[in-house]
Amino acid sequence: MPRFLHLDRVAIPALLALVATSVGQAQQVGHSPWGADDEIGRLNDMTDASRAAILGRIKGGTSYDLAVEYFIGMPSWQAAGDPHYRLWMTHTPRGTAIDDPLGVGDGVNAHVSYSGSAVSLYTHTGTHIDALSHFGIDGRIWNGFTADEHLGDRGWQRADAGALPPIIARGLLVDLPALFDIDRLEPGYRVTATDIAAALDDTGLTIRTGDVVLIRTGWMQDFEDAETYMTNAPGLGMDAARYLADAGAMVVGADNLSFEAFPSEVEGNYVPVHTFLLAQSGIPILEVVNLEGLARDGVHEFAFIAASLRLRGADAAPMRPIALPVE
Repeated sequence: MPRFLHLDRVAIPALLALVATSVGQAQQVGHSPWGADDEIGRLNDMTDASRAAILGRIKGGTSYDLAVEYFIGMPSWQAAGDPHYRLWMTHTPRGTAIDDPLGVGDGVNAHVSYSGSAVSLYTHTGTHIDALSHFGIDGRIWNGFTADEHLGDRGWQRADAGALPPIIARGLLVDLPALFDIDRLEPGYRVTATDIAAALDDTGLTIRTGDVVLIRTGWMQDFEDAETYMTNAPGLGMDAARYLADAGAMVVGADNLSFEAFPSEVEGNYVPVHTFLLAQSGIPILEVVNLEGLARDGVHEFAFIAASLRLRGADAAPMRPIALPVE
């Protein structure tokens, strides 16, 4: 067993960030201090004690739904040709009366109005969590799992969305438009570590090991206008990602479509923030998170409670997070 597995738990996130940062230029995947079989990275920082601590601080009263609604024509990642969200009816009251698919007869079909529907979507559509298998480096993902050995016709057999546990943790809102006294960040704005630190300082909060840290750009205000929302959105830069990792964030997220800013700052890697967080640091990413209610009411610290769909083999899954203000 490697000696660093015996480090105090408080030191593990800092070690992870240090290792990931030191190999940033070489762009090698990170290997887990939680062991060779670890598939969830920093979600290991969530414990019975940490869950009890944040749940014990809940005020009651207002709750905030951080998920967006799914609808035909909604914004989604389309640059690589992935499918749009689709919903269709598989059964309708009139159609069922005509087809009688269950063989119950005209009278019963006229009395019982049957509706059924189905959906299809790219797993990164709407509010979702990126599993650690989403992006890797040189055929490897977090903890050294490889596409050659662990990716079959039915998806990833390691570090997939099905491995992600429910998340109950302290959540922090980093409200950048409020920091700059603007409605939303400018198109293409690259969020810096200085921005995040200043926004946290304004609220008197600091990131602790095991926190869920959510960055507001303000672009959720344009979510109903897919073309505007998807075009040249602001996002995080590399130094901001390193800042969050160094501070001990367990999960990071934002209200934009792709979390990071484009074009890339790293030659030869078009998504360096994703590979740094997921493959090198073991930090899952939340995208398309609705932070407008929290921002409107000035809620910057909260209990974050969420669970994603257990999609075995998938590299992401839809999620419906809830935020509850705390004492």
